[in-house]
Amino acid sequence: MATIPLWGARAATLAPEFRPTWDSLVEGYRTPDWFRDAKFGIWAHWGAQCVPEMGDWYARHMYIQGNWQYDHHLRTYGHPTKVGFMEIQNQWKAENWDPDALLDLYVKAGAKYFVAMANHHDNLDAYDSKYHAWNTMRVGPKKDIIGIFAEAARARGLRYGVSNHSAHAWHWFQTAYGYDAEGQHAGQRYDAYTLTKADGRGKWWQGLDPQELYTGRNMVIPDGFRSARTAAAWHEENTRHWDEKPPLQNPAFTRQWFLRCRDLIDSYKPDLVYMDNSGLPLGQAGLDITAHYYNASMAWHGGKLEAVVNAKMLPAERRSAVVEDVERGFREGIEPLPWQTCTCLGDWHYNRGLFENHRYKSATTVIHSLCDIVSKNGNLLLSVPIRGDGTIDADEHRILEDIAAWMARNGEAIHGTRPWRTFGEGPTRVGGGMFSEGSSKPLTAEDIRFTSKGGALYAIAMGWPRDGVLRIASLAEDSALAPGTIERIEALGSTESLPFTRSRKGLEVRLPEGLAGQLAIALKIRGPGLA
Repeated sequence: MATIPLWGARAATLAPEFRPTWDSLVEGYRTPDWFRDAKFGIWAHWGAQCVPEMGDWYARHMYIQGNWQYDHHLRTYGHPTKVGFMEIQNQWKAENWDPDALLDLYVKAGAKYFVAMANHHDNLDAYDSKYHAWNTMRVGPKKDIIGIFAEAARARGLRYGVSNHSAHAWHWFQTAYGYDAEGQHAGQRYDAYTLTKADGRGKWWQGLDPQELYTGRNMVIPDGFRSARTAAAWHEENTRHWDEKPPLQNPAFTRQWFLRCRDLIDSYKPDLVYMDNSGLPLGQAGLDITAHYYNASMAWHGGKLEAVVNAKMLPAERRSAVVEDVERGFREGIEPLPWQTCTCLGDWHYNRGLFENHRYKSATTVIHSLCDIVSKNGNLLLSVPIRGDGTIDADEHRILEDIAAWMARNGEAIHGTRPWRTFGEGPTRVGGGMFSEGSSKPLTAEDIRFTSKGGALYAIAMGWPRDGVLRIASLAEDSALAPGTIERIEALGSTESLPFTRSRKGLEVRLPEGLAGQLAIALKIRGPGLA
């Protein structure tokens, strides 16, 4: 008889509704209406890697000789044999963090749900973790980041989510066990390789075991490399892989991950859990935690399932078990199941250079992406990078204010809507799949996206037409998509009826001059049989 893992046995006894199998999740799960109505969420992808202000994956790359983040660490903090990433984690103080002000701005920008990062691949829990001593109550901020954010979000009527990235720590963080292949420190192992719990006596981390943070020697680079380039290549090939299987040589890591994640769910009762994984993490443990979460959600809500789990790159037969997330990407057409894009104004962790060079996504790009995604049955989760001190910069604030101004007038065409008979029209092709945003061209005034709600059709043009007349071929008088009569057209934000003509070539609407300069122009179209 096969041995059942302890976490599997525990999860299976919690409730009968969902079992920890793909079949059970696929058969029983339905995306809750709150998520389908929300359409737009904002994410605080915020952790200790924001302290150096050098962008994403700092905790991994600072241990790879020749990487620009390694060079920055050497100049700014010292050599990783002496100053490892655990020291940076303790420098995360969140000293200027004002969660109420941030959430007020996010609500103003039209967000209906808010997600906070519970942990990243650097393996620090940003909450009062019962099963992992390396958490922000003991290290760095000395605050329950997840709990404080939860209170602020719920006070404003937002649905609250948490993101969990730590399932990759067991391989991602193995660079901390490496060494310089060249130079004065050649062959000297970095801090993770040498430090033990006993070494913390009399220091800020007394009582903490660095091996629990760095996850132990799972795939340590062998001695003998004499070239930084070949050592980096070894890590690229061996420790960067996105393998969702549990580490067979380290079952304690998998069990600990399950306990930490279950604690996070049970303690904070989130509406959404984002898993940064291709499929569910760590084999059976991921199925166990998802079944537990769904069952717990039903218990919290009187038998109604309100939970959302995000995961990535799912085969078609498993997509109905969770809400699939498409990182920095789009879909080419309307998806039958609700889905989500996650993207960021800049790097996932704060990057000062992007601010100094004004290289964030513009409000126009965000709004156009939102309209395209919503027209195809998706949601947009937008990360707004936060500095280590807990603040956002002037450019980010301005972008959010611009989004807020557009949403105040046009949010009716976004929130609570459903896809129409076609997602839209126009000359610009939007690529589909993970990381496709970089290959997709900007949308233009000729690109139109449709949504529907309450018997009304919304047509959103991605800019101002040159002559002030919006032309929509899909709404021609003989169109099979819109066989009904058009009775009235309004620009959102106004109750004034707009002049229009309809022919076999399309619908032509004369737009008010006051809309010129809008990021996108949303019309509300009414008539029998249109929606």
